[in-house]
Amino acid sequence: MTDRKATTPDQVVSFIDNDRAATMLDKLFAAAQPGAVYGQPVESGTYTVIAAAEVTSGGGFGMGVGLGPASRSDETGAPPEGRETGGGGVGGGGGAMGRPVAIIAVGPDGVTIKPVMDVTKIALAGLTASATMLGLLRARRRAGKR
Repeated sequence: MTDRKATTPDQVVSFIDNDRAATMLDKLFAAAQPGAVYGQPVESGTYTVIAAAEVTSGGGFGMGVGLGPASRSDETGAPPEGRETGGGGVGGGGGAMGRPVAIIAVGPDGVTIKPVMDVTKIALAGLTASATMLGLLRARRRAGKR
């Protein structure tokens, strides 16, 4: 077993105060900017078309510090010289995703909003609902036979 110097609580907190943590948060929430939701307007003749998207982002961070007794090596119960008690850790993660939801067309007749239908999502929702209903009917039939 190797002796490793334990991370102190001050070292863990210094990581969070560091610019790296702020940089990570900036990158994570960059997806929530208005430029990510509305595309650049595209003009064609008398029409202007703007794409709109749904953007979702999230993240989580954690920190842990554990302080406990070091292993005792002599009769006095004092920790061995040069060994510290404690622990520590910092972790985090996150992600972002986006999908188109509408096309906004501005023309001589006014503004028109056309939704973008996600056929795959609708099909998956239908399959999930069907499988759930079949499972419930099967469970009901089994319960009725008892």
